[in-house]
Amino acid sequence: MNADELLERYAANEREFLDLDLHGISLIGVNLSEINLRGSDLSEANLTGASLVGANLREANLKGAILRANLCEANLIGANVAGADLSAANLTGASLRTAQLEDSKLMGANLSEANLSEANLRRANLSGAKLIDAPMSRANLINAVLSGAILEGANLTNAILSGANLEKAKLVQAILNGAVLERVNLSGADLSRAKMIGCNLAGADLSNTNMRSVSVSWSTLRGVNLQGANLYRAKLTWSNMTGAILRGAIMIDANINRANLKNAELDGAIMPDGRTYE
Repeated sequence: MNADELLERYAANEREFLDLDLHGISLIGVNLSEINLRGSDLSEANLTGASLVGANLREANLKGAILRANLCEANLIGANVAGADLSAANLTGASLRTAQLEDSKLMGANLSEANLSEANLRRANLSGAKLIDAPMSRANLINAVLSGAILEGANLTNAILSGANLEKAKLVQAILNGAVLERVNLSGADLSRAKMIGCNLAGADLSNTNMRSVSVSWSTLRGVNLQGANLYRAKLTWSNMTGAILRGAIMIDANINRANLKNAELDGAIMPDGRTYE
């Protein structure tokens, strides 16, 4: 089916277009709101500026497509969006659960309240993206770029973020319980009031982060860089901080009961009782 036939049938109030071969189709700036393209092949398609509000793209093939479009509340469950360009796209309230998004471009996209649970975002570029209150449990974000992203209230329970770049990201009140954050770059990020119980942060860079009132109990922080971090009233009970770098960190009123600080570097750190470590 070509673009003219699709648009003609859509204009005649037809909405069901299941399992079609639309590879490479150009639908720039068109309105296809509420269309049902479930299982269709839209790989390499160009949908720049299109309106796909409420569209059903479940299990569709969108590999390599240009999707800089309005996909608000769209159904992309199980879709293949690998390598697609969704930069600055509107995906608020969309469902991308179990979707394949590896190597995709989502720079500046709005994914607030979008469901990314169990999605594969390996090596995806989400720099500057909005992911406010987004469910992202068990998502694969290995080596993803999330620098400057807004993840306030996002749920990343048991997500895998090894090697990801979250420099200067905003994770206020985010939930990262059980997340794997080995070697992640969180320098300058805002993790205030975040829940990070049972995390693996081994070798992570948390220098100059705001971790005010964060909960990081029962977590692995071996060799983590917390130089200059704000840990005011943080909960670090039972965490393994062997070899952690805490030079100049602020730990006033932090709970470090039963935390393992063996070989930790504490020069210039302000301890829970207000004393400066010398």
